Amino acid sequence: MNSRRIMAAFPSAADEQVTLANWRQHPFNEWAFRNVRELLPTANIARAAAPAPLSFAPRYLDDVSFANPRGETVGVGEALRASHTDGIVVSHRGQVAFEWYAHGLTPDTPHLIFSVSKSVAGTLGGILADHGKLAPDAPVTRYIPEMEGSVYGGNCTVRHLLDMSVGIRFDEDYMARDGDVMNYRRSTGWELPDPAVPPSNLRDYLRTLRPNGAPHGETFHYVSTNTDVLGWVYERACGVSYAKILSHYLWQPMGARARRLHHRRFTRRRPRRRRHLRDTARSHPLRRDDAQSRHQQRTTGRPRLVDRRHQAERQCRGLVARRPDESVSKRQLPQQVVHARPARNAVCRGRHPWPVDLHRSGQ
Repeated sequence: MNSRRIMAAFPSAADEQVTLANWRQHPFNEWAFRNVRELLPTANIARAAAPAPLSFAPRYLDDVSFANPRGETVGVGEALRASHTDGIVVSHRGQVAFEWYAHGLTPDTPHLIFSVSKSVAGTLGGILADHGKLAPDAPVTRYIPEMEGSVYGGNCTVRHLLDMSVGIRFDEDYMARDGDVMNYRRSTGWELPDPAVPPSNLRDYLRTLRPNGAPHGETFHYVSTNTDVLGWVYERACGVSYAKILSHYLWQPMGARARRLHHRRFTRRRPRRRRHLRDTARSHPLRRDDAQSRHQQRTTGRPRLVDRRHQAERQCRGLVARRPDESVSKRQLPQQVVHARPARNAVCRGRHPWPVDLHRSGQ
């Protein structure tokens, strides 16, 4: 199918429409990931009144070559086209060095960032802790008493949510057509409802989750519901919505140029957001640890996640991965950020995929 025909007419032909049944599938996702607001309820995250300026030092990187996983030498431009990449921004030493856009994406177009939102939530947690709004070692039930009786009750703490070390019975298998992930997606409105299952919402669904028998804090287990509960904790700790918290403590202080959107539905907040690529470049200094980025970190209340990077790396070495694939791709996720050694780089990962790679040694 020609992706340019998708949602181009009004009304579009049935086979050219984006729906909840196909919006994450190619080629329909090329339109959907730029237009999530037309598919799902969202909330605005207010931008800065005076956006932080970006400086540019353009470099031509299309012909830079590298070896792909099959050992073939390919150029950057060729790889971007072959992988159906929507856009990329490369920032070096505080300057935008390279931009590339396709499939309708532009510098002024928001794009869904999937689980990179987890890293944003973790950064926000560090800022809230530094402002005295959040106690990372407090039990979840201090903030959400109604979680008692679920896996998030008892001695489950906010830090367990941040470190993905909750002993939860949940199989995050994105390819499954039934089970935990499908029930989760239906509770958020991301999937078509099942007529045989009563309607639900995310917060009610989160209270049904149960432990798997493993103690909290000992086993790494990547589960997206942990971040949903984390956002709920933030709302209770601050007494306002997640969108307002993120705007006040991070989005506005860092000088974001564009309004940001996050998905909401029924009586819950799911932290899946849309951002402009250039605002991703603006946020990089928040996770760097060098003199050039100190001023921006101070304006947000320097995230203690950066200050505690060495402690976080020690923590992740002590966690046991639940599955072998988790130990490779997501095991080192203290404070919702993958800490990749060597060179103490950091990687924020999302589905389809949506990566943000920070190479501290190369700035």
